[in-house]
Amino acid sequence: MNAPLFKFGLFGDNVGLIFAFVIGIAFGFALERAGFGNVRKLTAQFYFTDLAVFKVMFTAIVTAMTGLFYLAWIGFVDLSQVYLTDTYIVPQAVGGLLLGVGFVVGGYCPGTSCVAVSTGKIDAVVFLVGIVAGIFAFGEMFPLLESFYNATPMGRITLPELLHVPYGVVVFLVILMAVGGFAGATWVEKTMAAKKGGQTA
Repeated sequence: MNAPLFKFGLFGDNVGLIFAFVIGIAFGFALERAGFGNVRKLTAQFYFTDLAVFKVMFTAIVTAMTGLFYLAWIGFVDLSQVYLTDTYIVPQAVGGLLLGVGFVVGGYCPGTSCVAVSTGKIDAVVFLVGIVAGIFAFGEMFPLLESFYNATPMGRITLPELLHVPYGVVVFLVILMAVGGFAGATWVEKTMAAKKGGQTA
């Protein structure tokens, strides 16, 4: 086993922070070049006219998943050493719903808002201020929310463990889901474009 590199002591905290900084800058640059710092591009997915965000994020998930699976299969990565947060299914589902509502209303997610702020977009600045205010409010209210925050604990669990199926089966099913999702997204985009063209005519 050679990875995760940090877990096997190949570099320390300081070098890890440098890697995180460089990777973060590269990720932000890629998002901006892909147009994901533009609120119109991001919100177009909610109107089903441009599902590029869905396609790119699903591609990233499948790429990371298959990469980790095969690197583990050849013995390069120890999956047991890959960091996973514990699962608290109900509070995390509620948190995901709140994040989704915020995305729809504000037009950004936390990452894309930072990208847009770096290019001077005022609406993104307002959105990011809202995120910081929400974090502060949550911190102040945490004693009241702590019991809900820690509700329905499931520990460190993955889909293969939850479903009691081999990792390879889950990887295959997610890839099939991605292929179907890409085909469906393309069909929806073409359908919406045709409707818009018909209304314009």
